[in-house]
Amino acid sequence: MHPSPTGKPQPEFSVRFAADDDDLRAAQRLRYRVFVSEMGSDGPLVDHASGIEVDRFDAFGNHLLLLDNTRAKDDRVVGVYRLMTAEGAAAAGRFYSAKEYDLTPILASGRKVLELGRSCLDPEYRGGLGMVHLWNALADYVTREGVEILFGVASFPGTEIDRLKHALSHLNHAFLAPADLRATAIGANAQRMDLLPPDQIDRRLAMVSTPPLIKAYLKIGGYVGAGAWVDHDFNTTDVCLILDTARMNESQRQLYTKGTAR
Repeated sequence: MHPSPTGKPQPEFSVRFAADDDDLRAAQRLRYRVFVSEMGSDGPLVDHASGIEVDRFDAFGNHLLLLDNTRAKDDRVVGVYRLMTAEGAAAAGRFYSAKEYDLTPILASGRKVLELGRSCLDPEYRGGLGMVHLWNALADYVTREGVEILFGVASFPGTEIDRLKHALSHLNHAFLAPADLRATAIGANAQRMDLLPPDQIDRRLAMVSTPPLIKAYLKIGGYVGAGAWVDHDFNTTDVCLILDTARMNESQRQLYTKGTAR
């Protein structure tokens, strides 16, 4: 263990799936700190007294954990992804994303799919190697399990659409999914993303206001579905990210498998 320039020990990362209820609670505590305390989210199963962010899909997903083993044993989980297979979604009754998007084109493809959700990192580890470790582990899982299409909702903080009009319009014009994979926002919370014509989009502002996770997926060949979804409970504006591994070019594949798209 070597100290950093700040005097803190350098992280010692490991990645593994949650093995028991204690692991799941650690992931839910991190999610509470990020989604509830930091972003102002809420939900029917959020337990404020215990400081955990819970939803009904947790019991049906596999929780990929990033740990910093220099921290106290009960505080080592510093990153998380929830992975939902088709089998898990069948047991849950649907994919989480199906509340916000019509997933018919993806699910009718006949290809092996995986939903990614509840992704977050402790603020202390953002912009560093933590996400690289998570991405490497995710890429290994995708390869090992033969997953062909990854999808899930990713969030912009806040629900003020005017503030997001440049980013959403840029996504719609530059990264809209092909018709055969194009999930579409549904219901009263659906929000059009073609808010500005291409010649009125401030691309610098659009990219600055787009969260790093979304930009990372775009960098490796990701697309977005049609329309955004305004989640007032979570205090976010969501887009559906879609990644077709067969459509990735070689440079994108290298970024993905080496975990450097950040």
